[in-house]
Order: sequence, then structure tokens, then C-alpha cells
Amino acid sequence: MEYKGYIARIVFDDSVEVFHGDVANCGDSPIVTFEATDVEGLRREFRLSIEEYLAACKDAGVEPSSPYSGKIGLDLGFALHYRIALTAAQDGMTIEEWVKHILEERTVSSRWLVH
Repeated sequence: MEYKGYIARIVFDDSVEVFHGDVANCGDSPIVTFEATDVEGLRREFRLSIEEYLAACKDAGVEPSSPYSGKIGLDLGFALHYRIALTAAQDGMTIEEWVKHILEERTVSSRWLVH
């Protein structure tokens, strides 16, 4: 599930037959949590939780946590940047393509995300 750029991570607790959710794309600490017993309720509670979170941030005068943008800025230093550029060129890729390829190859699958 996605709402205003926030993506829900959902687990089902079979012992009490309840779905529990939080936001998966805002860092290590959940900005909101929500739960429901059916999918319709889960969608409603997710949206409501996001709206309440954004309103609370506005009321408090703080910037809400933003969903991941998909961009990462890195200071690699000259030597590593050069080696990456050479390796990417040898593999027939741009630096961005090569880094993305390596990160996709080396990271945990995102199958746990519910879209």
C-alpha cells in the first residue's frame, strides 16, 4: 500500500487475526503504526495514520520524515571514484548503472514490502 509517497509494511498476526502495519520507507524508526482486521480497514487506518502524523508535525512546527527519494549522495574520495569509473566502463556501464547493479545484487530482497 502507498499513500502520499509512504509505503506500508504489513504483517498478519494469526493468533489474534489482526493486520499490523507501519511505514517502511522512512528510516529505522516507524513514524506511524496502524492495525485492522480486514484490508479495507487497513487501508483506511494507514491513510488516517499518515494524515494524523502530517497534521501533528504541522502543529508542532516540525518537518515530517520524508519517504525515501531514491537518491543517495556519497563522498567517495578521488581514488575510489576513479576505480569505480574504470570498473563501470570495463563493464560497459555508466557509474550510476554500475553502482545500482552492485547494490541490487548485494542487498536483501524487497519482497517483504507490501505495495
